[in-house]
Amino acid sequence: MTTRNTPPPLMPPNPVTPEPPRGLMGRLRTYFLTGLIVAGPIAITFYLTWWFVTWVDGLVRPFVPVDYRPETYLPFGLPGSGLVVAVVALTLLGFLTANLIGRTLVDLGEKLLGRMPVVRAIYRGLKQVFETLFSGTGSSFRKVGLVEFPSPGMWSIVLISQAPSVEVAASLPGTDEHISVFLPCAPNPTTGFFFYLPKSKIIEIDMSAEDAATLIMSAGVVQPGADPQKKIAALAEAELAARAANGAPLAPVAAPVD
Repeated sequence: MTTRNTPPPLMPPNPVTPEPPRGLMGRLRTYFLTGLIVAGPIAITFYLTWWFVTWVDGLVRPFVPVDYRPETYLPFGLPGSGLVVAVVALTLLGFLTANLIGRTLVDLGEKLLGRMPVVRAIYRGLKQVFETLFSGTGSSFRKVGLVEFPSPGMWSIVLISQAPSVEVAASLPGTDEHISVFLPCAPNPTTGFFFYLPKSKIIEIDMSAEDAATLIMSAGVVQPGADPQKKIAALAEAELAARAANGAPLAPVAAPVD
């Protein structure tokens, strides 16, 4: 029994549970996962690059005469030769289109395609898409924003496109200025939802479209602007602080004395 002036008994410190020793299988599993994390992205990147180069070579090779192919003079094929030819040909085409004669030929070709009922719609749509995506002056899909979707309190990342056309804007309800956005889906950002919404409903954020695509493809695992070394250091400091808190004895609290 304790009196009023007697301090309460000291509480024993929390016992620190030592980590169980890791066996050989645990270490091998850790080493395997570490190697998978390091080699996985590298292998997939090389595979996709090799697939793209091989695909372009297969498309361009039939248009290159046999006398100008590298495998004619070498005992093996030269990967990437078709890609080089494609880049040179597209650059030369852009150079010729920039002058008056090339522009005249392009206009004649566009007029010819414009007279074909089915081809006309396909060509015009593809031309607008390519001009929007690859034009250096365009602003479509270069800005990232947040919209409250699919329900209140839930926010989704969208790529901001352009303002609607006059016909679409006249049919939209309200007097607010609308804008078109594309909401990519995870983990495949090439699919998603396209819709118009008031510009006041969009919160524009300081993030590039590449970082937004990485964030969506990784389902939030890879955050934009995060330094891996800082993340590891922060995790290590948090672990050390937790261990210190669990292993530190509790200081006795003196009872108040009247």
